[in-house]
Amino acid sequence: MKLVNIALNLKGNQRELAREKNLKHASKHSKQSETEANKGLSLEERKLRDAERMKMKQKLAEERKAAISSGSK
Repeated sequence: MKLVNIALNLKGNQRELAREKNLKHASKHSKQSETEANKGLSLEERKLRDAERMKMKQKLAEERKAAISSGSK
């Protein structure tokens, strides 16, 4: 009976260690939203900046697509 209790305690400890590790990992990755590029910018400023970047990426993608389609004719 004691052997079973020891085995159960070890499993419980392993779960606790895994929980601690996951909490540490989660807290480390939750801080990534505040990167160097975002420091000092409000949410609205970041949205505007990101929208401009997406427009540029879409424009470049359309230009590439147009160049490919005109080059294949």
